[in-house]
Amino acid sequence: MATRYTAEQIAFRYRVTDSAHGVTRDTAKRIAERLGIDETQAIHRALHELAVRVLPQYEPDDGPLTAAQLRQIKKLAPQGRMRSVRSSLFDSEPAKK
Repeated sequence: MATRYTAEQIAFRYRVTDSAHGVTRDTAKRIAERLGIDETQAIHRALHELAVRVLPQYEPDDGPLTAAQLRQIKKLAPQGRMRSVRSSLFDSEPAKK
């Protein structure tokens, strides 16, 4: 009998007691029931929320902006009445290596 899931699978064991490192099957069932989903979906949802909290959500950039990039940003930035506002967002000196 073929299954519809082809991703790798791991063994998942519930804990005997709830702690910061795991939950009991009863707790997982209660969470799933409260959310209106099954236990597997509850586990995936919990892992997704943890991933969003602890993993970077964007690719690392190429480092500091070059002087040419800064000039281009300043050229394209809207020009208002206050032209002497100093930005702390970008260093005006190129990074030293």
